[in-house]
Amino acid sequence: MVFTTQKLLQDPNEDTEWNDALRSFGIIPPKEKPRDEVEEIVLRLKEEAKVKPYERMNLAELKEAEDEFDGEDERAVEMYRRKRLAEWQALQRKSKFGELAELQGDEYVKQITYAGNEIWVVLHLYRPGIPMCILINHHLSQLAKKYPETKFMKAIANICIPNYPDKYLPTIFVYFEGQMKSRFIGMECGAPDLKLEELEWKLANTGAIKTNLEENPKKKVVDMMTSSIRDCSVQHCKESDTEQT
Repeated sequence: MVFTTQKLLQDPNEDTEWNDALRSFGIIPPKEKPRDEVEEIVLRLKEEAKVKPYERMNLAELKEAEDEFDGEDERAVEMYRRKRLAEWQALQRKSKFGELAELQGDEYVKQITYAGNEIWVVLHLYRPGIPMCILINHHLSQLAKKYPETKFMKAIANICIPNYPDKYLPTIFVYFEGQMKSRFIGMECGAPDLKLEELEWKLANTGAIKTNLEENPKKKVVDMMTSSIRDCSVQHCKESDTEQT
C-alpha cells in the first residue's frame, strides 16, 4: 500500500476507509471518542477535588481555620495566605481614589460622613466661572493623582449646601473619618496666583496628605522678596552716599 502526502494530511478523525486502514497499521492514533456532558462534569469534579481546602478560602477564613490544618499543610497555608494578602493589597491600591470626583448633593453623607476608616477627604466647594475656584480645581486634580490614598472631591456650592454665599468661595473642607479637621474659606485658600506646591503644603499641614516638600514654598517667595527689598535699600543708600560726596 502506498501512502501519499495528500492522503496523510487528511483529518485523522474523519470516518473514511483510508483512515481505518491507517489506524489498523498504527500510523494514526485511534479515533477520539466525544465525551458526553456527564463525563465532563465528573472529570471537572475530580479536578476540583484535588484542590486543597485552603485554596478556596479568603484571609478571614484562613485565620479561622488555621488550627484545623495538619503540619504538612502549614507551610503551604502560610504561602497561600501571603499570596492572598498580596492580592488583597494590590486590589486596595487599585481601588484607591486618584481623581477629583464630583460630589452630588444627596451623596454628602455617603461620600464624606461615611467615607471609611483611616480615610482623609478634601472637599472643594466652588462655583463655575470664579477664577480662583477654577485654579484650585486644577491644582486638586493634580494632587488627587499624586496622593491617591486621599479622597479629593469637588461640589458646586449651592447644590451641596443650599444658599451658600459666593463671598465664601472658594471653600476647602478637610475631613478625617467623617469629622471635619480643617477648613479654608475665601482668601484663606490662597492668593489669586496660588501655586500647586503652596496648596500641597497647606493640605499637608492638616494631615490630609504626606508631602515630600521640606519647607513651605511660600517662604521662599517671601525670602526672595525680603532679599530684593534689602538689596534695593542697600543700593539706594550707596547712591545717596555717592551723591553727597
